[in-house]
Amino acid sequence: MRKIKFLLPAFIAMLTAVSFTACNHSDDNEPTSNYERYQRAVDATVSSQKKHDKALLLVAFGSTWQQAFDAFDETVKAYQGKFPDYDVYLSFSSAICINRAAAGEHVASRNFYSPNYWLEAFGRVKYSAIVVQSLQVIPGEEYARVINHIKDFANNNNADLDDKYLSTVKLYLGTPLMQEADTDVKNLAAALDKNFNAYTSKGIVAFMGHGNPDTYDTYKANIRYSQLEEALQKISPNYYVGTVDMPDNYKNNVYARMKAAGIATGTVYLHPLMAIAGDHAHNDMAGDSKAPANLDENDEEVSWKAFFSAAGYTCNNSTSLLKGLLELEDIRALWMQHTTNAINGEPLDYYHSKNPE
Repeated sequence: MRKIKFLLPAFIAMLTAVSFTACNHSDDNEPTSNYERYQRAVDATVSSQKKHDKALLLVAFGSTWQQAFDAFDETVKAYQGKFPDYDVYLSFSSAICINRAAAGEHVASRNFYSPNYWLEAFGRVKYSAIVVQSLQVIPGEEYARVINHIKDFANNNNADLDDKYLSTVKLYLGTPLMQEADTDVKNLAAALDKNFNAYTSKGIVAFMGHGNPDTYDTYKANIRYSQLEEALQKISPNYYVGTVDMPDNYKNNVYARMKAAGIATGTVYLHPLMAIAGDHAHNDMAGDSKAPANLDENDEEVSWKAFFSAAGYTCNNSTSLLKGLLELEDIRALWMQHTTNAINGEPLDYYHSKNPE
């Protein structure tokens, strides 16, 4: 009896250990971090949607607005039609947009993921060719991040992909809308005029781009906005291009250039020079903000609509044209041409070249 009493606790302890082991084995299948959870979600999407041997990843900054989501969805459909031999996916590069979209900031929650997760998933299923198309407007800060994502992938940043595969996979990169000054800026100017020349006969058309602050002006990309205004004004002097973040090219600087040209009254039509009409378009450009205290300064709390209205121009909801560039078919076609150019060109040589010495 004493022996049974001794063995009983031991038997219970053994059962408890087995039970905990079983539980722990089950927990091993659960993601231990958001990183792992996101990667599993993207892996599942790629595994279920892979129909071809080539992948095409569209990379946008991102948004939390339904109008922007619709524009992205239409762009994916357009790419699927234009490139039927590719599986087409969409990625956001902005962590803020990814997190806020998942939280359902303006509309129902929707999950987007950054490029590194998609590239990792592509490598795991071993697509033979991967095309990344930047949906940025200028080759600035966000475009540089896209390049670094591709370099990290090509050099096996997580050290978990087949190195032999990475040495043979073909990588291509489609450039931003205004990559080249000589060709891209002129092509965009022509496409914009095709869409907005009817407005220049009735007033000023002021495009609001994003721009990079001085500290983030990678490749000195801000100059593309000035070059675009110059190209547009060769078509019509009633075109202007300003930005949210480019120093010396804010709304008050656009106003100063208009005054210098003798344009002190009339109608000002506003349009975002961005891939989508999201927060900047609806708030910074067309928002119902306070009036400016000083027309010679850039108050970030004052919308472009309120600014030009206070300056004496007719600028209101009816003159705020809330469409992103991806919603204009012939401008979206310019990005798609960049994709075609990339595919027809030489593959990227990023394998083992992240830090060339």
